[in-house]
Amino acid sequence: MTALDLSSSVAVVGTGTMGQGIAQVALVAGHPVRLYDALPGRAREAADAIGARLDRLVEKDRLTGADRDAARARLLPAETLSELADCALVVEAVLERLDVKQELFRELEDIVDDDCLLATNTSSLSVTAVAGALRVPGRFVGLHFFNPAPLLPLVEVVSGFATDVTYATRAYETARAWGKTPVACADTPGFIVNRIARPFYAEAFAVYEAQGADPATIDAVLRESGGFRMGAFELTDLIGQDVNEAVTRSVWESFFQDVRFTPSLAQRRLVESGRLGRKSGHGWYDHRDGAERPEPDTAERRQPPAYVVTEGDLGPAGDLLALIREAGIPVRDEDEDNGTRLVLPSGGQLALADGQTSVEFRDVVYFDLALDYRKATRIALSASQDTSPQTLAEAIGLFQALGKKVTVIGDVPGMIVARTVARIIDLAHDAVAKGVATEEDIDTAMRLGVNYPLGPFEWSRRLGRSWAYALLDDLHLRDPSGRYAPSLALYRHAHASDKREGTAS
Repeated sequence: MTALDLSSSVAVVGTGTMGQGIAQVALVAGHPVRLYDALPGRAREAADAIGARLDRLVEKDRLTGADRDAARARLLPAETLSELADCALVVEAVLERLDVKQELFRELEDIVDDDCLLATNTSSLSVTAVAGALRVPGRFVGLHFFNPAPLLPLVEVVSGFATDVTYATRAYETARAWGKTPVACADTPGFIVNRIARPFYAEAFAVYEAQGADPATIDAVLRESGGFRMGAFELTDLIGQDVNEAVTRSVWESFFQDVRFTPSLAQRRLVESGRLGRKSGHGWYDHRDGAERPEPDTAERRQPPAYVVTEGDLGPAGDLLALIREAGIPVRDEDEDNGTRLVLPSGGQLALADGQTSVEFRDVVYFDLALDYRKATRIALSASQDTSPQTLAEAIGLFQALGKKVTVIGDVPGMIVARTVARIIDLAHDAVAKGVATEEDIDTAMRLGVNYPLGPFEWSRRLGRSWAYALLDDLHLRDPSGRYAPSLALYRHAHASDKREGTAS
């Protein structure tokens, strides 16, 4: 079944920001569009607002005047649902309440043809549950656009338990014909993006709750070392703390309070206090006029070590050796196959975050994962109260000699970027194993939906098949709550690699 013909009318029910955006996408693609809202006059106001946005597109030379006029002529506000009778697709963007959505679609079923594709833009409710109220649930799908819909390319096309594959295909092809990048997924809590993105927020909040670092510092490490466009605290302030926490809570409850998705108590207190982010003037940060943005914690200048000694393979951090040599610091190689660390002149060691803690060892400083050690502008280190001050000073000086700002956080296992990326990789493997989506669609969804620098499987291939499993397994030993227990899918992925490489598992 192919995309809807451009002569087919598309209806959007609900004319808030998302409804208007979806209507604009369908309109610019060439469809006649009907707008309906239960509140009198809202549809006409929405049509005027869309018309104004079309004018701005003309001003920016992204739309011709003739195309704008034609689009305006195809946009018709509707005063009653019955005016949607001839539509081939109806997309709902109303209140996120199951009973409200079910009642709407029950009414629509008595109005539209049985072949009309019905779609919900829900981000948190079960597509299967919404369709459960219908007599023809096979033609019901989720079409989850991301805000702002005219600008963001991703659309999650969600098949409920009863969705007929022909209608899911029609929805997918229609979204693609509209210039979007659709990904197909099963009806699971959070779909792809909101399911797999939970650790990005959760681990940042967990480091903060453990007093490992403050929000500005954690955000800086995620951006400047991890390569994320925004840190978790600034992003949730932008989204709205109430909105972000509601999605987290919905996913957690939908998975029967699975500990992997447990909401943050610190974020709950923020919401209870009314500090919702930019929209309220205060969230994790103070957004009021004249407020100063806090600076991330940055170490003072230290002398670089006279040399470093390598023990074994640094794995994902192997590029550091070239950078150290380029900085003029001699690198001495030791032939120790079981080592994965740098030895400093003090005798202390520097190791990539692996899920263990510094306090467990005689004199170890951990450094965090970076997306690209050459391009990273900041590196995080962690040490315990027992770490030699000389070892920590040499570690700081080493990275500063490489042109990096250095942040020292508490003795947090897995640190910031490493534990976040490992958990994202784990949830992605688990989702594929459970038939939620393909590896390709998950990578696409996470890059386009939340602007991750790499998709989870791209990251997994770059870091090595067993990297995420090993880190999470060590974290699980230190926090046996189940939050960090690697999934069976990740276990199989890591050990399949061992078998191919001829090592014992």
